[in-house]
Amino acid sequence: MVGGTFPGEVRSHAPTFAVVLVVPTGIGAALGGYAGDALPLVRAIAPIADWVITHPNVMNAACLYWPVANSLYVEGYGLDRFALGDWCLRPVRSNPIAVILDRAIAGDLLVRHHQAIAAARASLGLDIPLILTTDRPLEVTLRTAESGATWGTLGRPDSLLRAAEQALAEGARAIAVVARFPDDSDAEVLAAYRHGAGVDALAGAEAVISHLVVRQFAVPCAHAPALSPLPLDPAVAPRAAAEELGYTFLPSVLVGLSRAPQFVPASRARSCDLGADQVAAVVAPATACGGAALLALGDRGVPWILVEENTTLLEVMAADLGRRALTVANNWEAIGVLAALKAGVSPQALRL
Repeated sequence: MVGGTFPGEVRSHAPTFAVVLVVPTGIGAALGGYAGDALPLVRAIAPIADWVITHPNVMNAACLYWPVANSLYVEGYGLDRFALGDWCLRPVRSNPIAVILDRAIAGDLLVRHHQAIAAARASLGLDIPLILTTDRPLEVTLRTAESGATWGTLGRPDSLLRAAEQALAEGARAIAVVARFPDDSDAEVLAAYRHGAGVDALAGAEAVISHLVVRQFAVPCAHAPALSPLPLDPAVAPRAAAEELGYTFLPSVLVGLSRAPQFVPASRARSCDLGADQVAAVVAPATACGGAALLALGDRGVPWILVEENTTLLEVMAADLGRRALTVANNWEAIGVLAALKAGVSPQALRL
């Protein structure tokens, strides 16, 4: 029992069945560690849940995307603040988006990104009133931890923050950042990722960029890396293939941000806003239990549904943290547990 409630209790003010899907980025998750390859899981959960709350790397598939009407596209730092109860989520019909381009993007690559923005306006009807360029190159560097997980640094965070501040002053309600990433990343790591057996070398640095903007300004933000096109490889794995189809990863980011919920301090929330107390369950890989959002939701008594088949480079287990969880073999079973919880049926009643 946590805070006077228990997981099966229907709160009197909103019996919403919201599901949080967490697949941490840059840790080589078997499902969700590639190019939007956890998006089918969001689509499968959506008919069960009133809301599916997840983060950009789950939904982003470069030039591919799938609008899920009852999904909420929430940047990782914002998801942590939501889970802690500091922020609520306010669904929107549309956000005016500012695109911030790294000054280091030049030549054909710059033209391609402007074309992607023009196409999103013309073909998708997205509201993108602003395109800004940072006053200095952002100087992205990539790093790999001993575990194999990826991270990165930003040499000029001040330049990004100045551009974001200008965008918000001019009326933007969401921010897409396109930073120039190094083309000379580790060839073996890149080859492994393209063939479906490695870690996304860009993901950790991307998280640093979006976290910075959301932490500073409390607005929706997501990132798309700018990279030179890779040589054609007929053996690219299906889970990585979405990133091989075009010259930019920006389209899925723009689609996600167009309806990303606004962050509202819990003290100013309205009845239409979604709070952490309305989360009914959280789904995550079984070996990645150390994240702030997962722990905060667990402290609230929200059931953890941990998927063993979704392996990662980490070994942070629920038992190691003294936490109880509903551990399932695969995502099929996870969806079955969610259906039982939605129906008010104990998942254990469905086992012999």
